[in-house]
Amino acid sequence: MTYVPSCQPAGRCGGSATLRGVRNRLVLCAGALGALFLNECQPWPARAAEEAMPESGLARVRTLRPAPPEKVREQVLSWLQARQAAPEVLEQGAAMFSDEALRDGREMLDRLAAALALGDERVAALVRTCQRPRPRGPLAPQEWLKHDELGSFAQNNLRLYYGRWLVHEHVYDDALEQLGALTPADVVDPAALLFYQAVVHHRLLRKEEGLKVLAQLLEEAADLPQRYKALAGLMQADLEQLRGDSLDEISRMMDDIRRRLWLGHAGKRVRKLEDDVIAKLDKLIEELERQQQQQQQQQSGGQGSGSRPTQPMRDSRLREYKRPGDVDRRDVGNRTGWGDLPPKERERALQQIGKDFPAHYRDAIEQYFRRLASEGGAE
Repeated sequence: MTYVPSCQPAGRCGGSATLRGVRNRLVLCAGALGALFLNECQPWPARAAEEAMPESGLARVRTLRPAPPEKVREQVLSWLQARQAAPEVLEQGAAMFSDEALRDGREMLDRLAAALALGDERVAALVRTCQRPRPRGPLAPQEWLKHDELGSFAQNNLRLYYGRWLVHEHVYDDALEQLGALTPADVVDPAALLFYQAVVHHRLLRKEEGLKVLAQLLEEAADLPQRYKALAGLMQADLEQLRGDSLDEISRMMDDIRRRLWLGHAGKRVRKLEDDVIAKLDKLIEELERQQQQQQQQQSGGQGSGSRPTQPMRDSRLREYKRPGDVDRRDVGNRTGWGDLPPKERERALQQIGKDFPAHYRDAIEQYFRRLASEGGAE
């Protein structure tokens, strides 16, 4: 089982039509950051080694070191004894922590849960759940994990164990409920706790919380397994470049909606996310349209001012002029019979003008001929 963090690159849009298409077709994840094995290295907070700091000469407490198996065995046996476990159960529980391979912390959390399952049927049922893929439908609430009767040692580590499985099954809201309040000092696996907290914040777009946890995790990068270190660095860089109300953020929100619907969650939370996505898309589209209008205004303003039109006429037709049409009079003489066309030829000319030109041209020419006739009579 693996976890692949999501990385959405910031998209570039060529126009509002493209953005409207994005609104109708969900923009999905464009890449992956890497893969993570299910069983991770398990540190132990009680083994806080002091490390000399050459630049200051002071001692620094390192909290993310792997757990010594004997420390975990002591805690487990004490817990089983408090529940009056049989001697053979105690022996079986102790044998789980005798493997030399546990020196590097690998499998520590799994063996811890298996050992606690020997003394409590609820823990055994939880272990069986976490060993299988998530079933369809809602998950059992597991409210008993919040009860103090378990003791802080079992309670905190079982919540980490269950929360880790929820992350692998992409149920991030439930995982946040289990992991959110835990601190590295509460569990046998502080590095894994910080890593899975970071994964939850990253996938739920909780930028500030995610960067805070990642900074805490990477502060002791020297003690981290390489897989933790590499993925934590990628998630940190990814969250740092995330910008609110960007197409990148909207894409991630859409991906989160799709994940929730795939899980069968279609309640108020999903509807709220859908409304937020639509609002952010509308805002982005309006901003893009405003920028386009400004660019068009700047381009039209740079073409000059005056009577030059900024846009062509809508129809391919002659421009209609409604001025009187007066011209300066000139003396052209009387010998050519200017303006004295015979009535039939004049009517034929007017009819031809009516065929080739708009009607108001005929009116203007008739008026012109009448004026010529009246002026000629006056002379």
